[in-house]
Amino acid sequence: MGQLKPGATYIYERVGNEVYARKFGDNPADRTLVGYSHDPITGHQIDYDSRAPDGRPLHTHVMEDKLWGNIRREARTNPTLQDALDRAIMIYQLSKTDE
Repeated sequence: MGQLKPGATYIYERVGNEVYARKFGDNPADRTLVGYSHDPITGHQIDYDSRAPDGRPLHTHVMEDKLWGNIRREARTNPTLQDALDRAIMIYQLSKTDE
């Protein structure tokens, strides 16, 4: 565990890709680097500063795609949500043909 003490309560903070810990109540300047952000599936470091093709942060883009995936899966068993998605798709398609 390095410099961390067993049984102590820690606050974890992220700055970019670095993860820091400090004991609860300690000065925020007295923190210790404990690791780096990584994708739990691939094990690769996550670069929160990278950008999607539309200019948004890549992490934001990925989280939005994940949200839409969850919405589509939920709509399979939620008729009201499916109806709302169908309407949104229809509005999208109509707006594309009118341009």
